[in-house]
Amino acid sequence: MNQTQRYGLSSLDPQASMPLYQQIYLRLRNAITDGLISPGQRIPAARALAKELGLARGTIETAYSLLASEGYVQARGQAGTVVMPGLAHLGGTPLPAEPVSASFTAMPQHQAVAPFQMGLPALDAFPRKIWARLAARCARSTQIQDMVYPPFAGVTILREAIAGYLRVSRGIDCVPQQVFITSGYRITIDLVSRTLLMAGDKAWVEDPGYEPTKDVLRSVGMSLVPVPVDHDGICVEQGKQCAADARLAVVTPAHQSPLSVSLSLARRVALLDWAAQNDAWIIEDDYDGEYRYLGRPLPALKSLDGEGRVIYSGTFSKVMFPGLRLAYCVVPQGLVTRFEQAVQIHGSGAPALVQAIVTAFMKEGHFSRHIQRMRRLYAERREVVAAGLMDVLGDRLRVELQPGGMHLILRSRDDVAMDDVAIAHRICAQGMFAHGLSAWYLKPPATHGLLMSFTNVASREAARQLGERILPLL
Repeated sequence: MNQTQRYGLSSLDPQASMPLYQQIYLRLRNAITDGLISPGQRIPAARALAKELGLARGTIETAYSLLASEGYVQARGQAGTVVMPGLAHLGGTPLPAEPVSASFTAMPQHQAVAPFQMGLPALDAFPRKIWARLAARCARSTQIQDMVYPPFAGVTILREAIAGYLRVSRGIDCVPQQVFITSGYRITIDLVSRTLLMAGDKAWVEDPGYEPTKDVLRSVGMSLVPVPVDHDGICVEQGKQCAADARLAVVTPAHQSPLSVSLSLARRVALLDWAAQNDAWIIEDDYDGEYRYLGRPLPALKSLDGEGRVIYSGTFSKVMFPGLRLAYCVVPQGLVTRFEQAVQIHGSGAPALVQAIVTAFMKEGHFSRHIQRMRRLYAERREVVAAGLMDVLGDRLRVELQPGGMHLILRSRDDVAMDDVAIAHRICAQGMFAHGLSAWYLKPPATHGLLMSFTNVASREAARQLGERILPLL
């Protein structure tokens, strides 16, 4: 959408009784008071706007003069005309500040990193200088052939790099043609659902489980079947009792989201057997499988898939940074053609330049070294953050430390159910972050606790100070 469409200038009526300059004035004034143009933001130059609308420049300048005379805009010579800095919104009512939210869907955009914020890697430890050097090199070397539309399934060299990485690190034997690049986990889920399933099909989802997974499946018409999770992961037998005829199961085997338990070998075999016997599919969401602190990372469920029933979903958001908006899936060999046809219709990819930079990051060894560094760093931060919080909150709460993952679970010391959602909202209102565990359940009984990430809290003292801010909110 261009500026004339956004501000309603494309709908000017030359036949109306109201002069054109007044129509332009009213539309720009409304765009300013409605917050579409922010204080200090530049509005289109009179010459450029006159050319775009096919009007005399004097008509535009008359409208701008009216806006300036009423204090809506300010002319700054060669710097152009801007909305008056400090201008109040809607006739004097300031725009409300958006607090950090405890819900999935109400997260404000472009906020600073909040302490304990879920879903973020240690951004302070990412090798930004290396990334900037690679990005500059890739941009400088851009050729004409690099500027056309990238392949729908993803750039070949990145698919090759991912296949090689998965073979070594996650035990997945795949070829590059099985790897499909997407612009995020939600897009992956949407792509798989639209390719393999129909509206009304039943889908097992972990309970408790990741809310965006449920949102995407609902959006494509799937019927959700919540399946309980215990210390061994998703309860396959209960899933079969509830809906043995389900067409899909979405699971997080390495570190269950949000409980961080690992799916046992017996449950993995049972899940694969169910899928094979019922012509069903499994989406393995391996969002942070690299981060295990006791022993080596577990092999992926996909590595045991002898019948071609598992679609492996990986992401760069947790191992690099979420601003990339880059993810991928690995499909069974027999589904490659179907997915190639699906991405031609629905699309799913990411900018070729971003893919090129990530490829260089992987092929030159930075990716594997970064993961190794993060595994060591997270093991340290996990311990010190838990200790710092317990220094202050230990009389009220206890920390559950799981073998892997990127967050902590804090539960009531006496196991009495607490209003975890209300507490999480109070924590978020103070500029920190928490999720109420009970909100991740679809059906009772729900357990209660606070979910808080440790990745961006650097020391025990910092955790202790944050704990002192949390204590009055419990």
